[in-house]
Amino acid sequence: MIEAFQKVAPGTEMREGLEHILSAQTGALIVVGDVEGVEPLCNGGFVLDADFTAQRLFELAKMDGAIIVDENMEKILRANVHLVPDPSILTAETGMRHRTAERVAKQTEAFVISISQRREIISLYLDDLKYALQDIRVLLAKANQALQTLEKYRVRLDEVSSNLSALEFEDLVTLTDVVTGLQRSEMLHRVSSEISRYISELGTEGRLIQMQLDELVGNIEFQTLMLVRDYATDVEKAADVQAGVSNLSAEALLDVTAISRLLGYDMADLEQPVHARGYRLLSKIPRLPMAVVDRIVERFHDLKRVMGASLEELDAVDGVGPMRAQAIADGLQRLKEYNILERYI
Repeated sequence: MIEAFQKVAPGTEMREGLEHILSAQTGALIVVGDVEGVEPLCNGGFVLDADFTAQRLFELAKMDGAIIVDENMEKILRANVHLVPDPSILTAETGMRHRTAERVAKQTEAFVISISQRREIISLYLDDLKYALQDIRVLLAKANQALQTLEKYRVRLDEVSSNLSALEFEDLVTLTDVVTGLQRSEMLHRVSSEISRYISELGTEGRLIQMQLDELVGNIEFQTLMLVRDYATDVEKAADVQAGVSNLSAEALLDVTAISRLLGYDMADLEQPVHARGYRLLSKIPRLPMAVVDRIVERFHDLKRVMGASLEELDAVDGVGPMRAQAIADGLQRLKEYNILERYI
C-alpha cells in the first residue's frame, strides 16, 4: 500500500487528476496495472492508448464507466468500461462503484481507485486492503504530532544508550539494561515507520517532515543491530533477533522476558551480569571499518579486553596498524569519559 500511496501522492499527475474529479463531484473508478488480469473483466467502452495526463483523466471520468491505466501511469488504455468481476467475491461495500472496486482488486493484482461522488472520498483498494485518503491538512497535523512523540522517544533512547555505554565501560551491565535499550530502539523505529507512511501519502508536501525524520532517526537501525551483536548468545543470528524484536506485538515488546528469550537467555535472571563484545562502541569510532571491528572483537572477545589491550596488541590485529590503534585507544577513552560523565551528572 505504501507504493500505492506514492502513485497518488500530492505532486503526481494522478493526484492532480483525482483532485479535479473530486472538486467536480463526478466520481470515478480507475484501475491501475495488471492489464492482462483486468482485460477479461472489461465489457464495452472504447480503446484509447493515449498518453496519461491529469486533464484527460478528469474529462474521461465524466462518463460512467471505469478507466483502465497502465502500471506506470503513462497511458490511458481504455475508458467508459463496464467491469464485471466475480460476484461471489465477498465485499463489505454498499455502493455499486465501491463494490466493483473491491472485487476487482481482490480478483486481480491491479490497484483500484474509487472516488465517491456524494461523500467526496478517494478510496484505494489493493488485494484485501482498503484505505481512504485523508485531507492533507489532517495528515500534516498527524505527522507533526508523531514527530513530537518521536523527539521524546529519541531523547529517552539517547539517555538509555549513554547509561548503557557508561555501564559497559565499568563492566556493570545487566540483562535488564540491554532489554531496555532494545525496547527503546524498537519503539522509536515503530513511530518512525508510522511517520514514513504519512510521508508517502503526503508526497511533495512531506519533504520537510522527511528531513526532520532523517535527522531524528539517523543510524538507529544499525546501532540496534550492533547492540544485538554485543549481547545475543549467537552473534551469527543477530539479524534474526533484530527481526524478531520488530515482529513482537505491542504487548510483547513491553515484556522483558520475551526479548531476553530472543537474545538467547531462556528463563534467565534479568539482573544477571552480561558483557559487551564491543561492536556498538567500536562502531562509533570514526573511519573504523566494520571488517576491522569484526577482527578486533574476534581477537579480544569482549570490550573489557579491548580496553585493556596495549597499542602493540591492537596494532597486531589485521587491518589496524599503528595509527588506527592509537585512534581506537583515544576514541574509546573519549567515549568512556563522556558517557561516565553524562551518567553521574
